Amino acid sequence: MSDVNIVVSDEQADIDVDADRWARLAEAVLRDEQRVGELTLTFVDRDEIAALNAEHMGEDGPTDVLSFPLDAELGPRDDPFGPVLLGDVVVCPAVAAAQAPAHAGTLDDQLALLVVHGVLHVLGHDHAEPEETVRMRARELELLMIHHWRGAAPAAFDQEQG
Repeated sequence: MSDVNIVVSDEQADIDVDADRWARLAEAVLRDEQRVGELTLTFVDRDEIAALNAEHMGEDGPTDVLSFPLDAELGPRDDPFGPVLLGDVVVCPAVAAAQAPAHAGTLDDQLALLVVHGVLHVLGHDHAEPEETVRMRARELELLMIHHWRGAAPAAFDQEQG
């Protein structure tokens, strides 16, 4: 079976992020979801995420995370012609920092949530319907407890947007 490859890039200067750390979290999520292939994880500034949000989602202004699935629906496979291109996750640390106090509690927890959330979206998870939301949030929390906190969620952590 092919391996997991995370291509990570920090293209913003607003917030200091440990890009390699977040790449390891994305890789852990893919492994737990039993997925293989290549995923890009990019950290951008408010202007870049606002432009992507307008172009791809038809929404004005910056957002925290955008996910762009590619071959995620194909599932694990051996491909002699190259890796499965799972998709792209784009995170805006500046928006995450603004959201953190009312949402995940800390910037660290907010970034972890956004990385996990974005990867799950690439893999086909959604929250358009109430039952999908329940399943996705449960999986996010489980993955964060395993790979980010290595235990229970902090009391201040809230998955719902404040």
